[in-house]
Amino acid sequence: MKAAVFHKPGDISYDTVEDPRLENPGDVILKVTSTAICGSDLHILDGGIPQAEDMIMGHEFMGIVEEVGVNVKNLKKGDRVVVPFPIACGHCFFCQHGASPHCENSNYEHYGPDGDLLDQKGAALFGYTDLYGGYSGGQAEYVRVPYADISPRKVPDNMTDEQVLFLTDIFPTGWSAIDWAQLKGGEVVAIFGSGPVGLMAQKAAWIMGASRVIAIDPLEYRLKRARDVNKVETLNPHEVDVVEAIRQMTGGRGADVCVDAVGFEAERSFMEKVKATVNFEKGTVKVMELCFRAVRRSGTVTVVGVYGTPYDNFPVHRMFDKGITIKQGQAPVLNYIDHLIELVTTEKVVLNDIISHTLPLSDVSHAYDIFKNKEDDCVKVVLKP
Repeated sequence: MKAAVFHKPGDISYDTVEDPRLENPGDVILKVTSTAICGSDLHILDGGIPQAEDMIMGHEFMGIVEEVGVNVKNLKKGDRVVVPFPIACGHCFFCQHGASPHCENSNYEHYGPDGDLLDQKGAALFGYTDLYGGYSGGQAEYVRVPYADISPRKVPDNMTDEQVLFLTDIFPTGWSAIDWAQLKGGEVVAIFGSGPVGLMAQKAAWIMGASRVIAIDPLEYRLKRARDVNKVETLNPHEVDVVEAIRQMTGGRGADVCVDAVGFEAERSFMEKVKATVNFEKGTVKVMELCFRAVRRSGTVTVVGVYGTPYDNFPVHRMFDKGITIKQGQAPVLNYIDHLIELVTTEKVVLNDIISHTLPLSDVSHAYDIFKNKEDDCVKVVLKP
């Protein structure tokens, strides 16, 4: 089959690889009909999350069941499904307590309680390095899905792939960012980052009762997309001091909720890059720090952008003095996906309006280039095997 294969930082190509096969009785083989590039895929491409061996990329995908393991009860050949990005066994302590991104069984080589940079991770993820289980991803013609009775969800035949594809990751992730803040209704929500996850968090904030949603991003084309599809207010940090602007918009207090939907690969100055190099840090925590400044006292900051290393001068003093509540991590997709499918199928939310490019999988190298370099007003790329 053909697949998008990571070889080394900066090198992803469209290669011929071996077809996947059933390895366990709970597996299925999926014929992929649509897949997408996620912002966190760039962390691998850039070397921010290390991977020494060739690997098939992709954790946002859906398709049609082609083969079924003998122990699979919930799926049959021909079923059309979306697949959540964390791989969960469904039976361990964490899976039973609504914390499937911390599954104890799917990442058997690198699982552990510490959450280290180079070891002791949580659940396995599709196409996301050996540290996260070493499973081949879905930017391919076919993919093996383990624990197939647990995570995959059937989707209606009358809906297009594009309408439901983002139930795999970015909509549940954006939903998590808002759900964790426990909105009561009427809150001002400031979302840093207007890429795919930020756009989904904006949608979730409106659904959950925010009175104002403010999108912050340094790229005007992404802010325009936010205004056009989500009807939010926008701030560009190249044009205004966003912290002061948010305070002015909220009677001097700050936003009730701030969301970091960027992570460690935010824009950086030369000196910020030097500091990171000296301190052996990956990227920067500047967006998280902006959230701590822009949120009101006793407000909430949620973090769904990815971070992978310790950081020097972390502002614990501000977190303490302001009494900030913080929640972060991988989205517990299984907690939300059935409700989110209902929102999509009943047309209470539209997800495919963030797609800027649909390309054949054979154009994967070009697709990664324009997404990484923010060319051609690229917001979200869908790939067709």
